[in-house]
Amino acid sequence: MNYEPRTLFIFAPMSKTVALHTLGCKLNFSETSSLGRLLENDGFIKKDFDDVADVYVINTCSVTDNADKECRQLVRRIQRKAPEAMVVITGCYAQLKPKEIASIPGVDLVLGAAEKFNIAQHLKEISKGDAAKICSCDIEDVNTFTASYSKNDRTRTFLKVQDGCDYTCAFCTIPMARGKSRSDSIANVAENVKELSNSGVKEIVLTGVNLGDFKSPYPLKGEMQKIEAKEQRSENFYSLIKELDAVEGIERFRISSIEPNLLTNEIIEFVSNSKRFMPHFHIPLQSGSNKILGSMRRRYKRELYAERVGLIKTLMPHCCIGVDVIVGFPGETDADFKETFDFLHSLDVSYLHVFTYSERDNTHALTIKPVVPVSVRNERNKQLRNLSYQKLQYFTQQHIGETRKVLFEGNTKNGMMEGYTDNYIKITAPFKQEWVNNIVPWTI
Repeated sequence: MNYEPRTLFIFAPMSKTVALHTLGCKLNFSETSSLGRLLENDGFIKKDFDDVADVYVINTCSVTDNADKECRQLVRRIQRKAPEAMVVITGCYAQLKPKEIASIPGVDLVLGAAEKFNIAQHLKEISKGDAAKICSCDIEDVNTFTASYSKNDRTRTFLKVQDGCDYTCAFCTIPMARGKSRSDSIANVAENVKELSNSGVKEIVLTGVNLGDFKSPYPLKGEMQKIEAKEQRSENFYSLIKELDAVEGIERFRISSIEPNLLTNEIIEFVSNSKRFMPHFHIPLQSGSNKILGSMRRRYKRELYAERVGLIKTLMPHCCIGVDVIVGFPGETDADFKETFDFLHSLDVSYLHVFTYSERDNTHALTIKPVVPVSVRNERNKQLRNLSYQKLQYFTQQHIGETRKVLFEGNTKNGMMEGYTDNYIKITAPFKQEWVNNIVPWTI
């Protein structure tokens, strides 16, 4: 029998495209970037979120109502632009209200806290037109830590070293969305830092849900672990930054938001003597009224906060200090707000992030009366934003004429580029390619 020779054609499947969008905090930004790399490793081609893509991933926040609304708006925008695209929702909103998200027309997949990093596998198991698939679990079952970091997205890299929170602040849903506090190991963080250094990163921002609560990820139980117990207990945030300060290659580290009760004197003193950790702290206050701090279930009083700011400014007069504050919390009277305003006005801080209180399901704050009218909340927000503007202007003017080191970013706006000094003053300059991702001495 004669066989005719045949040519075997192997058709590679067409690569699919994916576009990702982040709502919320720096921690979310680091995770979105890691999700993008996971999908690229699985054969996806990354596209801009404004482009038409085969898959859209929205990593959500649920700190405010605006984040929920913005998620819905983004899904509608995708439906108009690319009705055949797969839409995946993950992040805090997805963990808190998966059924609500699954009911949004156009959503195909909802991934909770335990499943977000299995996104590539889940995408292989769904088809457009099927009912939205929910992959979630009870938040009490979420107990693993997955490291993540942003890369090639901007000059500064956000590196997640801690996740979850054990606090029970009256206004907050984050423990319900992210679970118990858990951390990476110092050894793993150091390896990630070395990898980022080798890729050309100049500045790393350490991020977490409750960053100052960084601690050993190993359970201290069992005979075999008793020998290492002392070493394990030493793995706290102070020991982490000491270790990272000795890692060669990275020129700058920043500490993102850290609770005032966890920002110890030894951490402040260490940063004041470090060449790599920048003179910049972001310390949540939330209220300048001890009465309201108590209602919020915060773990400090205003006096401790003032002590922390005072020590920072004594050791580092040039240090930038940012503050989170919430206005309109239930029970906040005009007198309480004035106490907050006057306290912030008296503090030597540099800028404010002002949040208008918004009701969140299943939080203790819903039981506190009286409720502050929305119009009053908005007016208080405006007053503190005006104060923030004045604070930032004053802080910047103190440094006019000084020469400080600026790390310039690559993105351009009308021929201009932006960068930040070591103490977080934003600098705008005419674009120069040779300055991108380089630290340049700059006279303010």
